[in-house]
Amino acid sequence: MKKYVLTVVLLAASVITSEAQQFLGISTSNWCGMNNIELNPANIADSRTRFALNLFSLNVGVDNNLASINLSKVMNAFFHAKNPNLNDIFTFSKSNEFNVILPVADIYGPGLMVSIDDKNSVAITTRIRGIDQFNHFDQNLWKAAMNPGSVNGDIAIKSDNFNWTANVWSEIKLTYAREVYNKGEHYLKGGISLTRLGGIGFLSLKGNNLDGEYVKAQDSIHSTKTDVEFATSAINSTNELTSGLSDVLGQFFGKKGGNGWGADLGMVYEWRPEETNSTDQSSNKYKLRGSLAVTDIGSINYTSLQATITANGSMSTGDFAKSAKNFSNFAGYANSHGYHMDTTGRSTKVHLPTAMIMGVDYYVMEHFYVNGTWITNLANRMNFGNSVYGQVTITPRWDTKYFCVALPLTYSAMTQGIKAGLGFRAGGFIFGSDDMLAFFGAKAYGVNFYVGGFVPINKKIKKIKIDGRG
Repeated sequence: MKKYVLTVVLLAASVITSEAQQFLGISTSNWCGMNNIELNPANIADSRTRFALNLFSLNVGVDNNLASINLSKVMNAFFHAKNPNLNDIFTFSKSNEFNVILPVADIYGPGLMVSIDDKNSVAITTRIRGIDQFNHFDQNLWKAAMNPGSVNGDIAIKSDNFNWTANVWSEIKLTYAREVYNKGEHYLKGGISLTRLGGIGFLSLKGNNLDGEYVKAQDSIHSTKTDVEFATSAINSTNELTSGLSDVLGQFFGKKGGNGWGADLGMVYEWRPEETNSTDQSSNKYKLRGSLAVTDIGSINYTSLQATITANGSMSTGDFAKSAKNFSNFAGYANSHGYHMDTTGRSTKVHLPTAMIMGVDYYVMEHFYVNGTWITNLANRMNFGNSVYGQVTITPRWDTKYFCVALPLTYSAMTQGIKAGLGFRAGGFIFGSDDMLAFFGAKAYGVNFYVGGFVPINKKIKKIKIDGRG
């Protein structure tokens, strides 16, 4: 089991020769093409861009409140496909309960956005996402399961309401947005995205209660009053556990382990107090813009194995790892050692990380804006699936048609600390980070990086601009 789990984690990382976050330094730009769809599908209506062809973008990151990150060790393991020692990567905190996302990653493939007219826009995007998330986990359980060599003696393991879900899936998204109201100083637009989801592979472990002890001398785990649920799509007809993710491109275009539907909904309001030329679509018209969206509504139905485990016994971690390669063998071993396993079916619903995103964008002076974005979780963390953690980001930016530089500053509710980033756009080329302090050797609990390219055809510039916001 441990070998399989590490394979899932490393493979999810290797898929990204790349929600880390949402390109927060760039996606608030008024000339970012279709890179703002994930914040709010309504953004593409009344866009400054007439046509945008997305070529690619890569976005990868890690985040946690368990330990600070040694970035050089992470990058070495990433580029050399090695399984690193956790004590080399992390400097563990004294906090017992923790959350870890290791990694979260996006690959955006070809996409297209078209402004049909001044009121209506459509877009299609393709994407592969991977999230490996530990929520409300016990630090001792993490060490005993992932790196028992780091344990110096017997340790108590107790955790409740925890969730570990690793999920990789594909998306084909169709977005439509249009003007809803436009009169005087007030402007309103709305948008919706419908997404076809393709499950590539998942593994999940969640529980109401885990109460036990890891005994170092016996290399074994003793459990009492334990009630957990396990599910995975990575099991074949002979009950053998597999990676389930080896042919990502094949599963993206062909048969998948699961399917489902998703949706995003959003509205954007703009306050336009100054006189503007309504026929000039090349320049911005708002003084203040407000945004509200609910994203990642939906789930993936996987063909899978699902089991409920209740325990009052003990097992050797070595024998556990050996028997876990085949579920029938694992169930037999577990049942003989006081762990009762009840297989409940071969279908599992894995939920998307549903979130609410609110934003405010203020026009300060020519080319200079300040944006505020609040992201909060709406998903039930006790479902099989992933979730987001609350954050507030303030982003001042210098934003023109051909160039943008932004400085996102984020307060994370998970780490209870500040993240600093830097984003650039030159024409249709973007790169940057929403969490970059670890790149400079600072003590940091997360890091992310993104890069991408698109081909924009912006709307025509009038020779005479009334409000000067070009």
